[in-house]
Amino acid sequence: MIVDDSVARYLEEVAPASEGVLAEMEAYGAETEFPLIGPLVGRVLGLLARSIRAERVFECGSGFGYSAWWFAEAVGPKGEVFLTDLSQENLDRAKDFLARGGLDGRCRFLCGDAVEQLTASYGTYDAILVDIDKEGYPDSLAATVPKLRTGGLLITDNVLWGGRVADESETDDATEAIREYTRRLYANEDLSTVILPLRDGVAVSRKS
Repeated sequence: MIVDDSVARYLEEVAPASEGVLAEMEAYGAETEFPLIGPLVGRVLGLLARSIRAERVFECGSGFGYSAWWFAEAVGPKGEVFLTDLSQENLDRAKDFLARGGLDGRCRFLCGDAVEQLTASYGTYDAILVDIDKEGYPDSLAATVPKLRTGGLLITDNVLWGGRVADESETDDATEAIREYTRRLYANEDLSTVILPLRDGVAVSRKS
C-alpha cells in the first residue's frame, strides 16, 4: 500500500472498529485473501455518497458486497445500489451478508460483465465505482461517464497499484492500463479528478 505501514496502522487503530456483519466480511476477506477496499476507503465511499446525497449507485465490480455495504448505508432506505460480479457465488454471498445487515432491500444484484450491465441499465447514477479487472479500466470510461448525472462522482480503486504506476520498469498489461486510464481521466473535459493516496490509491472524478 502507498501509505507508510506505521501511518496505516495508526489510521486503522484510531478509527472505530467494524462490528457485526461488517466485521464478519472483513474477516472473510482476510481468510480468503480477497482484495477488499477496507474500512479506510469504505468510509470515504460512504462520505462521498452522503456528500452528494446519492440515491442511485452502480458498482462495476462488487465481489461479495463489501464496498456495497458502505454505499447501501449511505443511500438510505429509498436508495438503490447495483452490484455486479462475474461470479454468482460472490453475489450470493453478498446477498447473505447484506441481508443479515438489513441492507439487501436497497441492493440489486447483476451477474455478468459489469460494463455491459451498466450500458444496458436505465437512467443515470449519482455515483459509479470502478473496481474491475485493471486491463478493462481504460475502455470502461466510454460507459461510465455517460451514465453519470451532472455533479455525479466516478470513483476508481487501485489507481496507484501498489506504487507500480510510478516505476518505469513495470510494463505489465495491468499497470499500463491503469496509467492509460489515469491519463484519460485527467484529459476528459467532463471530469474534474483528484487522486487520494489512501491504501492503493482512489481516484475521485466529478462530472461537470
